[in-house]
Amino acid sequence: MSRYFKAEGGGAAASFNEIEAGLLRAYAEQMIELIDAREGTGATAEDLIASAFSEGPTELPEDPALARLFPDAYTDPGPDGDAQAAAAEFRRYTEHDLRARKRDDAQAVIRALEALAPEGRGRKTLRLTPDECRRWLGALNDLRLVIASRLGIVADEDFDELMDLPDDDPRSPLVLAYGWLTTLQDTLVEAMMRSL
Repeated sequence: MSRYFKAEGGGAAASFNEIEAGLLRAYAEQMIELIDAREGTGATAEDLIASAFSEGPTELPEDPALARLFPDAYTDPGPDGDAQAAAAEFRRYTEHDLRARKRDDAQAVIRALEALAPEGRGRKTLRLTPDECRRWLGALNDLRLVIASRLGIVADEDFDELMDLPDDDPRSPLVLAYGWLTTLQDTLVEAMMRSL
């Protein structure tokens, strides 16, 4: 699909065609909707301000995709033997901030795609600063986690098996998207390492 990320000027650059950019933007917008659904609000400015001063939820989300985005912090019983209570307490004080960061990362992807510079043959070059690289890395990881949860991917072997699906399987487009996002994430990490 794309030419993927390469190190450039301390950050990274990649070129995307209109379809690729549109797909990434749509995924980022869906991520924001999913995060806002967990919040239980319409995500108006007033709601977001109010949520910053309130305690967060204490329960693991029922939606498997949200559970992957907002996992329990504690699963092993500690000295008091109650991992569930410790996880609930931790979630109550941290999930608002985690949710806001994930939303910000997805919005950074949308903003960057909206500002693409034109390039020949219908491709556009995306140039990211080091800070934008970190936000993109977080958003790409979140997108992969959501798709992995929808496809039941827990290990690399699960993805390998899904790659053998027939083209008419309804999961095939998601499998391809997962593979593409994985490649984008991997090449972004490599570009960031080269830019150090």
